[in-house]
Amino acid sequence: MALYQVILAYDGTAFFGMQRQANARTVQGVVEEALRKIGWMGESIHAAGRTDTGVHASGQVISFDLDWKHSPEELQSALNAALPNDVAASRVSAVGDNFHPRFDALSRTYRYRIFCQPYPNPLGERFAWRVWPEVDQNLLGESAKALLGEHDFAAFGTPPTKGGTTVRQVFTATWLQNGEGYTFEITANAFLYHMVRRMVSIQIEVGQGRKEPEVIIHYLEGKLERMIQGLAPPHGLILAKVHYHEDAGE
Repeated sequence: MALYQVILAYDGTAFFGMQRQANARTVQGVVEEALRKIGWMGESIHAAGRTDTGVHASGQVISFDLDWKHSPEELQSALNAALPNDVAASRVSAVGDNFHPRFDALSRTYRYRIFCQPYPNPLGERFAWRVWPEVDQNLLGESAKALLGEHDFAAFGTPPTKGGTTVRQVFTATWLQNGEGYTFEITANAFLYHMVRRMVSIQIEVGQGRKEPEVIIHYLEGKLERMIQGLAPPHGLILAKVHYHEDAGE
């Protein structure tokens, strides 16, 4: 018996989030079903985070115990053969018995994609949010800088556990031009529920000139004592990477 770490990628479109639910298709549910096909006898896998309905991932991390007599590469092949085509194991490795994908994580990186176009784009809108009017990249960059550092992000989301702290530390936050659109990339020690999607929503308002860049600072300083109402749609959001101590050598 060994403990395995798996990096998962998935298209979240047809999933009701990561966490297992009794009567809904979830990433955890289909992964556990695939594992059972190759001899897994466990009750539940562990995951680094709970992505929402419609949210994608390229770097979700899970772990599970498995009595496997072959190499991690063969386990990856077997798992991918058993998984549906909207989920894939991009890396499999054996790890120490004490590893936990959630509690051992030092930080997480999310990416959110947008593109500016006045009319629908069925091919582009599966993995990005179409916004119009067009945004000003300089205003987006200015708004992202305001998010850096340790702040109380209570206006941006709720803690995953009742009564938990809403203070988070943001290490990087930037907007990158991506072809005809832009990608917001953010790394923080942890995230609140819906935190990134609210961040994107308010920044788009700033980028379109509907709000002043200072509004973000006002929210962080508690001058606006309410939750941000805008919520960017889930299909633009990707859990890109979960960072652990061993990442320092990459």
